[in-house]
Amino acid sequence: MASLTDTRHDDPGLLSARRIITLLGSILVALSSGTNYIFSAYAPQLGARLHITHTQLNVVGLAGNIGVFASGPIWGRIVDSRGPRIPLIGAFMCFLIGYAGMKRMYDAGTDSGTSISAAHFTLLVVCGLLTGLGANAGIASAINTTAKSFPASAHATTTGLVQSGFGLSAFFFSTIAHVFFPGDTSAFLLLLALATSTPILVALFIVRPVPLPPTRPGPRGDEDGDYERIPSGEVAPFITDPIIDVVGIAEQGSRTPLLGSRQGDEPSSTLRLGRSQSCSRPDNPPDIHGKMLWGTLDFYLVSIIMALLSGTGITCKFVMNLLIFCVSLTFDVDINNVGTISLALFAKSNPIYDEVEASKWQAAQVSTLSVGNFVGRVLSGLISDFLRNRLHLPRAYSLCIVSSLFIISQALAIGISSVSTLWIATATLGVAYGGLFGALPAIVIDWFGLAHLSENWGYVTLAPLVGGNIFSIMFGRNLDAHTPHEEDTSRNATRFVGGEISSEERCLIGRECYVSSLRVTLVACMVALALSTWAATRDERRRRAVRKERTDERDRDL
Repeated sequence: MASLTDTRHDDPGLLSARRIITLLGSILVALSSGTNYIFSAYAPQLGARLHITHTQLNVVGLAGNIGVFASGPIWGRIVDSRGPRIPLIGAFMCFLIGYAGMKRMYDAGTDSGTSISAAHFTLLVVCGLLTGLGANAGIASAINTTAKSFPASAHATTTGLVQSGFGLSAFFFSTIAHVFFPGDTSAFLLLLALATSTPILVALFIVRPVPLPPTRPGPRGDEDGDYERIPSGEVAPFITDPIIDVVGIAEQGSRTPLLGSRQGDEPSSTLRLGRSQSCSRPDNPPDIHGKMLWGTLDFYLVSIIMALLSGTGITCKFVMNLLIFCVSLTFDVDINNVGTISLALFAKSNPIYDEVEASKWQAAQVSTLSVGNFVGRVLSGLISDFLRNRLHLPRAYSLCIVSSLFIISQALAIGISSVSTLWIATATLGVAYGGLFGALPAIVIDWFGLAHLSENWGYVTLAPLVGGNIFSIMFGRNLDAHTPHEEDTSRNATRFVGGEISSEERCLIGRECYVSSLRVTLVACMVALALSTWAATRDERRRRAVRKERTDERDRDL
């Protein structure tokens, strides 16, 4: 016992240099891990150099997105069980090989007028997949390390800061390429290879969990300490009963005193954390993972909310690449339909279509989106912790705020008819989308526990893969329905500076191109708001039930 006490006194303070360095290192890793979303910054040049079709380019982009989303549970399990070192090494290798491989193939090019072979195209797809795998390995390590290095009262703020680096990555690297390497795709790919892998290599030495200082236990610890101190007899209150929603209850009589376990008592195996985590926390937090996670209603609830809102945000990621008219587009982030919308509005109000001017509007909108994404991830973490620490409300209420912002953004987008005012809806959407990813990790910790955070978060982030594809197909079909057919080409042609291009290559009739899709996403966001409200009220009922049970137990002990 003495040795344990001595070890705890050696733990650095909450604002120690070690803890701050870990946080900054995690943000740096996240900044390096978000480059998958700038694929369209170099995709047109890559396709032209290698003579591959738009569909093939989309396959390469899809491989990267599959790497980001589908690998989450795998990398998460490794991070939870082995720490961040192995995933960081994997991220370093994936980034370096992926982007260096793309650069090598771009520099080699092909013979004039001939496309690359099937084998070379497969290698290109593998390179895209590697960049996605590296992105998830990096961000999973960063979020997990940060969450384990700071107390529950700061989980949302610190993980939100880490996520903000991921959200700003596309804008950051695209700006560097635009300023220092304009038109030089080979140099841009080299920049991505080195600027993503080198910070990961540095992070291997500074990104590691920092033990938490001892927490003063007491009867009121739940009000100014950790989120919920669930008695060891409970697995976690998350399903079935409409009032308390308890997953499982241990044997009757198996109780843990409020100030700690009685000597000789064995904690429930379903709640047992690794020694490295449990020794720094006096409570017994929930530990739901694996099959148990898939049997909880809350997991499906948060996944559906994530699918609806993220699907709204990432609508038409690949459709934009297929419909892109201005190949000089140099910005891309998580939410890609903004470029298409700005082009449609610009073309509608400008019979003389200037490709350069339209490209400027696209870049401005997507840049606004990226900055809003960054701001949203930071603010949502601060608001989530404020709700918990100051107002003593569940963090799930932050999802109501995020859903409301999504609704406002869609309503604004529906009502806008000029590209000059599109930035208002774009900024709102960026903040909402960033807020979603900034708030959810802390909620996942509160609901399912910290011990398997990365694995559980990996399963939750499978939802955007489903929601994004469904909404993208819907958005693309709506665009196709409003694209003039060959017989309408002569009367729907749009002139642009330097010549004329048929509108069958792009929907250029303004709001009609996308407003039907936005009405669908508006309804989806309303559904998400209703589900978020339900989730928050369920969480509040659980808190009250646990607090009452703890009070009754204290009275019995007295």
